[in-house]
Amino acid sequence: MRLNKFLRDAGVGARRKVDELVEQGRVQVDGRTVYEPWHQVETEREQITVDGRLVSLSATRVYLKLYKPRGVTSTMADPYAERTLAVYNPPGVRLAPAGRLDRDSEGLVLLTNDGALIHRLSHPRFGVAKRYRVTLTRAPGREVIARLEMGFELDDGPFRPVDVRRIGQREVELSLLEGRKREIRRAFQTLGHRVERLVRLSIGPVALGSLRPGESVPFTDRELKDLGVIPER
Repeated sequence: MRLNKFLRDAGVGARRKVDELVEQGRVQVDGRTVYEPWHQVETEREQITVDGRLVSLSATRVYLKLYKPRGVTSTMADPYAERTLAVYNPPGVRLAPAGRLDRDSEGLVLLTNDGALIHRLSHPRFGVAKRYRVTLTRAPGREVIARLEMGFELDDGPFRPVDVRRIGQREVELSLLEGRKREIRRAFQTLGHRVERLVRLSIGPVALGSLRPGESVPFTDRELKDLGVIPER
């Protein structure tokens, strides 16, 4: 099995994330650092560690939805971050986020050790819509809403919301099929507006619901089925 596939299946992260971990020299196979994500491993015989922690394929899949508070970095380990998602990781299992959310934003993050699901929810080619509520420092005019509906170019590619809806004087809801770094904030800055608050409301069929900052609950059977996951009994 390829090393990056093993790490994804073990719930370490999506493809880009695990490739970066390997290329940064943070993954060891039987004590030897490996830098090639496509390196072949024998998972039943070799010990694989990430940052010194043993990684294995868990027989039990865990699926949690979390309300990530502001100020928390969407990673399980970051030496430069004051707060990470590690505090929300249950003991005895290694989870990873499906769909990152920048430190200053809040809302729904999915935590799981199902690598295939992480990949499916994170990669743009699968077209999983993520919905956000954006509160601006001042009310946007009609021309701003029109520009959002039409879409426009940012420095790193197009900004193309699936749908846009104004829900209050300073609030807008919109959905995206991808999430580049600080994309929504940069888009509104291009339009002359500053984001005061950014909350992710849903990822595909999974909604934030009544969760409060810092709270997490398991997926319901209905949510798992809507994601194409067969609930374990």
